[in-house]
Amino acid sequence: MSQIRILHNPRCSKSRQTLQLLQDRGLNVEVVEYLKAPLSATELAELQQKLAITDIRDMMRTKEDIYKELQLGAETVSEDDLRAAIVAHPILLERPVVVTDTGARIGRPPESVLELL
Repeated sequence: MSQIRILHNPRCSKSRQTLQLLQDRGLNVEVVEYLKAPLSATELAELQQKLAITDIRDMMRTKEDIYKELQLGAETVSEDDLRAAIVAHPILLERPVVVTDTGARIGRPPESVLELL
């Protein structure tokens, strides 16, 4: 089994459920609290590629107040600007995200991450 990493927010019920789902299967999971240790722009680009997401907004929490305050929904906002917004405000990153050597999945619903195993 490849290394398993979860971008985790312990305050999020879906994130806790996803982590528990992996642990219940006896998997050793590296937990990264991304709000305490935000990803860099380069790491976000790599994550987007692993998720096979073409529109970065698909990995963003578009209902967060900061998303609206910064007007990130405007069509004129570039992908680089969106990535910079996630770096500056990691709460904008959809959660949880499980990453393995072979790919990544957003845990919504939590069971969707099982495709990686």
